[in-house]
Amino acid sequence: MELKQIVTGFTGTENCTVSPITNGLINTTYLVEDHDSTEKFILQKVNTRVFPFPEIISQNHILINRMLEDGDYPLQLVKPKETLSGNFMMTDENGESWRMFGFIEDTMTYFKIPDLKTAYESAKAVGSFLNTVNPDLLPDIQAPIPDFINFEKRVLDYQTSLQQANEDLLKNAAQEIETMNKLLFLPEKWIKMEKDHLLPRRIIHGDPNVRNILFDKTSRPLAVIDLDTVTVSTILYDFGDMARSYTNILDEDNGDADNNFNPQIYRTVKDGFLLYLKQKLTYGELENLDYAAQTVIYIQAVRFLTDYLNGSTYYSTKYAEHNLDRTKNQLELLKGLRKYLRVD
Repeated sequence: MELKQIVTGFTGTENCTVSPITNGLINTTYLVEDHDSTEKFILQKVNTRVFPFPEIISQNHILINRMLEDGDYPLQLVKPKETLSGNFMMTDENGESWRMFGFIEDTMTYFKIPDLKTAYESAKAVGSFLNTVNPDLLPDIQAPIPDFINFEKRVLDYQTSLQQANEDLLKNAAQEIETMNKLLFLPEKWIKMEKDHLLPRRIIHGDPNVRNILFDKTSRPLAVIDLDTVTVSTILYDFGDMARSYTNILDEDNGDADNNFNPQIYRTVKDGFLLYLKQKLTYGELENLDYAAQTVIYIQAVRFLTDYLNGSTYYSTKYAEHNLDRTKNQLELLKGLRKYLRVD
């Protein structure tokens, strides 16, 4: 099925221009310009290797948007568009799943935090999103990726990779493996707190990176986007991943990173994150924010190293040592955070 035929299934017209958007990391994305209605849309082919149940992410998105619309939410929504037959997903003859969203005009995105103001406003936007989608009674949000935030499994997968990796990979990563093993205690507290039900179950974004926020030309957040990873877990994960992705002043595949952690951004992100959430979070959540930041960075390093030792089969790589460089970068980031927190 050609792209314009898929577009027709949503809009009813082939009188359109379809252009690829190449900065996505998971799904295949296109900008659709409908010349009949003069509207613009985002068309995506869902990566079913990552999201094996596309209907779950579609249902979650609809539920989240409903809560945002009913709540006192200050930002705009990205709204799914129905097909002509009334569905939010279309399946082509190859079994590929497609969806379409409305397009928000005059926006821009960042791949790195450019300054403290943007760090604060971004964290505030995510905090507002999380505050709005976490009522006392949670709706039926399903997990889009099984075991995505199962840290016990991440550690077991890493330990299995150590046993099965070839000798060259183990030798190349010897220093990183040594560091990783010394810090294996980090996720133990997280795993125990979850097993003991000490962390409230909340709706989280799952990927609150700055690239998932749309800004206007004055760097004011307009929308929190990419709700594919929305799930029910501990809100500590979202804070930890924001700390991980916002405070890194270098690209995460820079294996020569040195002092890549920015403490000013970390303090600013925490302030912005808590603006809407401080009254909602429990004492246990508040006292573990710094711990969460360390653990999420550590687990991301574990994931990169595990993939490297497994032959780089999960993350897209551009060269043989790409995942090892990513591991080095995350470990340097963790080193900087722990030094700042005076726990190293």
